[in-house]
Amino acid sequence: MVPTTLAPSPEAPPGRCRTRRTHRAAVAVLGAVVAATLGACGSAEPPPDPHQSPPALAADLTRADVDAWLDRTIPPALESGRIAGATVSVVRDGEILTARGFGQADVGAGTVVDPEATLFRVGSVSKMVTATAVMQLVERGEVDLDTDVEQYTGLDLPHEHPVTLRHLLSHTPGYEERAAGLFVAPGQAVDLRRSLVEDPPAQVYEPGTTPAYSNYGNALAGYVVEAVSGVPFEDYVDRNILAPAGMTSSSFAQPLPDHLAARVAQGYPTSDEAPIPFEVVGVPPAGSMSATATDMARFMLAHLGHPAGDGAGTGAGADTGAGTRVLDDETLQVMREPALDASTLGALAAGHRMGLGWFDESRDGRDVVGHGGDTLAFHSHLQLWPDDDTGVFVSFNSTGVDGAALLLREDLLDGFADRYLPAGGADPVTVDPATRAEHARALAGTYESTRGFHTTFLTVAGPLQPIRAEVVDGDRVRFSPGVALRPTLYEETEPWLYREVDGHRVLAVRTDSDGQVQLIGHDSAMSLTPVSAARAAAMPVLAGGLVVLLVTVLAWPVGAVVRRARRRRGTAHGDAPARGPVRVPRMLTRVAALSAILGMLTWAHVVVAVMGMEAVPTAVIRTAQVLTAVGVLGLPAAVWLVAAEIRTRSGWFRPTAAAVVLLGFAALTFGALEFLLLSPDISY
Repeated sequence: MVPTTLAPSPEAPPGRCRTRRTHRAAVAVLGAVVAATLGACGSAEPPPDPHQSPPALAADLTRADVDAWLDRTIPPALESGRIAGATVSVVRDGEILTARGFGQADVGAGTVVDPEATLFRVGSVSKMVTATAVMQLVERGEVDLDTDVEQYTGLDLPHEHPVTLRHLLSHTPGYEERAAGLFVAPGQAVDLRRSLVEDPPAQVYEPGTTPAYSNYGNALAGYVVEAVSGVPFEDYVDRNILAPAGMTSSSFAQPLPDHLAARVAQGYPTSDEAPIPFEVVGVPPAGSMSATATDMARFMLAHLGHPAGDGAGTGAGADTGAGTRVLDDETLQVMREPALDASTLGALAAGHRMGLGWFDESRDGRDVVGHGGDTLAFHSHLQLWPDDDTGVFVSFNSTGVDGAALLLREDLLDGFADRYLPAGGADPVTVDPATRAEHARALAGTYESTRGFHTTFLTVAGPLQPIRAEVVDGDRVRFSPGVALRPTLYEETEPWLYREVDGHRVLAVRTDSDGQVQLIGHDSAMSLTPVSAARAAAMPVLAGGLVVLLVTVLAWPVGAVVRRARRRRGTAHGDAPARGPVRVPRMLTRVAALSAILGMLTWAHVVVAVMGMEAVPTAVIRTAQVLTAVGVLGLPAAVWLVAAEIRTRSGWFRPTAAAVVLLGFAALTFGALEFLLLSPDISY
């Protein structure tokens, strides 16, 4: 749900940990120009690791064993990570095996989490409900997966290439990221159609070729459901999915209906901070659902092919659609299968591929599908093991200190797999050592996510959080956080196919005819592209230029004070203010330098606010642009100043200093153009 600049997870991804890193980076580079150091995500003391070494035999997947494992794993992790509460449900063989609540739903009121009664905001896990709705229409023959969606919506979107439902559900429509409107102010009405047609994101990749997770794309799929069914999306889901599945304690509505509103958990940055107001998602199909753990268990059972009411339990979310099925078995199977093949994905098809809504999260020789979800406060994940008729859902209502909830979520899922569905044999390595070493060297470099901003001023976000790959042990490659929450080490098992060492992630690499890396696919709906030389240089060049301009600005009053002091002492020979041909260009460069510094500070504010999901007034962005433009106009003034200083024949120091200032303005201009800070289009 949250943009990738905020989160590294397959959903998002995006997590307060990466949010804080982005904020520090933006402020460091654009604000504190004298120390342009990118902040790294601080590593807090990790929560207790729920994963154990894989046993020779799996532990018994029983309610008693799962409950005991959860009881000794989650409570201490919530406390150490300052996470307010958690909810978990597990299904097995057509039954809700267990559903648990931990910690508090409302810290101030002391309300504990009840898995049957407490609703959590599940973020982009909502996308699986949206995909289910689309597939109902496919199953009825009302829509086709490979037809241009404009035929169903009537929306005239600025697409260079046609987009189909297959593209939308597999996150390959080619859209860049969009931040504006992802969340709106509490109480603000949400209009799905308007959110799609106002400032839609640019289509920057040919559909079907480049995995790039898209909230906008999923929302467009949801609008197809609304347009074809003739009823609002939320109402369609209520009648055709939630009610038939027995999910009576779930809703996409914003605000929630009265009978559910009092039961939704508060969301917190950390358990000892004030709660975040109810997060209103501006594109509801992509992430607005609220649900209990038991209702999410019923959704898992529905996708494992069990009719509603079959082992779904009783309580606050008692079934109302006993015996009904949400989708046919054949459709459920199609959703879990890869949606695209090598004809469009090329070499990326060798790795994990998106199904129709589902991420391929297979591991250890077992088929696994899943989907994560992140809002600013809530962090969830749902995972199915179809061949084992098993599913698990986890959700937290706090990010926790330094992203503790994100780490705990990952460790819980890994721990569940290691304990109850342990690893098979390791994949054999079929690539000779020399080739592995050659490919590792080719893979080393700096990358950014394709799920990013390409045509707006937020293109600056990519270089602020680069992902780096380095060669280890001669033929392995280590990636910095971004591919995963932690640094991860990979080895090549097949040509250009990499598997995580002591892990389950997969990277597939697409190269050009010269063997140069074009794209790295990971996490089914995500991919990385090499950072170009210009983009790699732009941030340090811009930072260096701003340091020069800051010194220029500071030298202005300092020089005046020094001259005044010397005049008082009668030693001001040769220190008179600039005269003749030097005075005007020197004054212009000083004013331009001051404007540039103020402009970059304003941009820092804009970037930090947007990355924090705050709306930024147009006037503020335009002010940043005007200040930056005045700064860029300092470039010709600096050329004038250099020429004037040379003509005055005042020695070597002043012309040299003027030339350094000229370089500062040149660096500013290069950075402003590279990061589109002067673009007339300020949508984001």
